[in-house]
Amino acid sequence: MTYITYSNICANRVRNCLKEPFKAESMSSEKVHFSLSRWADGKPHKPGIFFFTPFPQDP
Repeated sequence: MTYITYSNICANRVRNCLKEPFKAESMSSEKVHFSLSRWADGKPHKPGIFFFTPFPQDP
């Protein structure tokens, strides 16, 4: 396990301990946005935007 992975797990645990509205606000900083383009014949196709949450919410 890398330090980054460990620190992300710890940060997620701390965010889950917060009360509202601070919890919702802190969870928004956890999301990652990226764009993915498929290439064919040396040209990119229309990119898609994806939203990724590294760690799912605890039940």
